[in-house]
Amino acid sequence: MITMDDIIREGNPILRQVAKEVPLPASDEEKSTLKKMLEFLKNSQDEEVAKKLNLRAGIGLAAPQIALSKRMIALYLDDENDKHYEYMLFNPKIISHSVENTYLEGGEGCLSVDREVPGFVPRHARVKVKAFDIDGRPVTLRLKGYPAIAIQHEIDHLDGILFYDHINKQDPFKIPDNVMEKDTY
Repeated sequence: MITMDDIIREGNPILRQVAKEVPLPASDEEKSTLKKMLEFLKNSQDEEVAKKLNLRAGIGLAAPQIALSKRMIALYLDDENDKHYEYMLFNPKIISHSVENTYLEGGEGCLSVDREVPGFVPRHARVKVKAFDIDGRPVTLRLKGYPAIAIQHEIDHLDGILFYDHINKQDPFKIPDNVMEKDTY
């Protein structure tokens, strides 16, 4: 079981490395790790379990955050319409995205960053992602809004990028260019 003790924090050089592709078919160990990553997210969102295990709530986790420099991510979240998203992905890659941007009004957070970093993080409003599921089958995801923001945050981890790298240094609350009218998420 993954706990907060397994999550590495900013300053660890693994978080700044470009993670390696997972050769497919994935090993049983890699599949097991991906399942544990999803289990962590589920546990972190269960108030009772999170309190007992001292977990911070998370909606996404990338393998580099548990000191494993491999292109693996897990997502577990609901969008603004209560649609549920649950993914365990190998080698996810954004293959296209919208010109329109979006951002979370409250900013972004990260399990690997133990401090508030104020500012807007510009993200593509819509993305198309190709990846492989836990069984090695190819999947194509078309995501918008909150799920699109979440998957971009996790894919950034695979490329050694942290969310605050995107914040405008001179004006952290500058509304990003090409922002479409958005619902609150």
